[in-house]
Amino acid sequence: MGTTLTIDLPTPASAIALAGPQESNLKYLSQQTGASLVLRGQSVLITGTENQVELTQRLIRSLEPYWSQDKPITEVDIQTVRHAINTHREDDLEMLQRDVIVRTRKGEEIRAKTFKQRQYIESIRKNDLTFCIGPAGTGKTYLAAMVAVQALLANQVERLILTRPAVEAGEKLGFLPGDLQQKVNPYLRPLYDALYEMIEPEKIANLMERGIIEVAPIAYMRGRTLNNAFVILDEAQNTTPAQMKMVLTRIGFRSRMVVTGDITQTDLPSYQESGLAVAQRILKNVDGIAFCQLTKADVVRNPLVQRIVAAYESFEQPQKEQRGDRAPSP
Repeated sequence: MGTTLTIDLPTPASAIALAGPQESNLKYLSQQTGASLVLRGQSVLITGTENQVELTQRLIRSLEPYWSQDKPITEVDIQTVRHAINTHREDDLEMLQRDVIVRTRKGEEIRAKTFKQRQYIESIRKNDLTFCIGPAGTGKTYLAAMVAVQALLANQVERLILTRPAVEAGEKLGFLPGDLQQKVNPYLRPLYDALYEMIEPEKIANLMERGIIEVAPIAYMRGRTLNNAFVILDEAQNTTPAQMKMVLTRIGFRSRMVVTGDITQTDLPSYQESGLAVAQRILKNVDGIAFCQLTKADVVRNPLVQRIVAAYESFEQPQKEQRGDRAPSP
């Protein structure tokens, strides 16, 4: 015989937050536990075996920091809570839920969504140079930009420099209309998106005019020493080994650098090895440098993105094994 348990939520808003759009969270919790969940007013009825009901109750209680404050809950939040319970990391989960990285200009709290994301943020805070490698949607660039803007606004650094290789334009950018800024903007759009979360657009323009925020293709880093700056190199899988070495040796005093990329998405010619892959092999044991590896489990976009990444990994792995390809060890 099945067991039934009722969890009463404090307000209609908290019930809506837990249930999710069209009760998608309740459906996902049911998939995760095997229990049946029904929302009736402000109460959730859980039906299943004793173990299924117990696990569902623990998941819902662990999500309380979100639904009790009427905050949206995502599938990633549920996955993280499930992982914490399975690995007996409830204390770590509490810190993850409590640690606010920044608040956006609209007052939204930005937190790490997964344990590996939190490890990534801690690495940025502790190390002068951090590499983050992982698929699209894992928050590599977004989180780095959030920490960088926070450091800039707190006067921990004097400048924020955002750069990436413009491989698709051959680094010459000549065929694009406009001045340099207009030419590189299409390639740096993801970095701007993160900036706009934190700073008013008109203020960004002012900071760029004063050189406090600089957005430029990687070719413009040559010959410079970047002191008291926070540097983000995005899409680093598209650098050549020479470009990567050039950028890494720009780090000056009181500076921090974050290098992000996805080695599986290189746009370089087939004969050209990625500077990110080479750096991973050469620098993995150098003191003061951290490497963070994010996976499809850390994808925090639409859940469909996670399934797309997983499908591509399943498709590509047999082909790599046939060719004898080996991914660099993290």
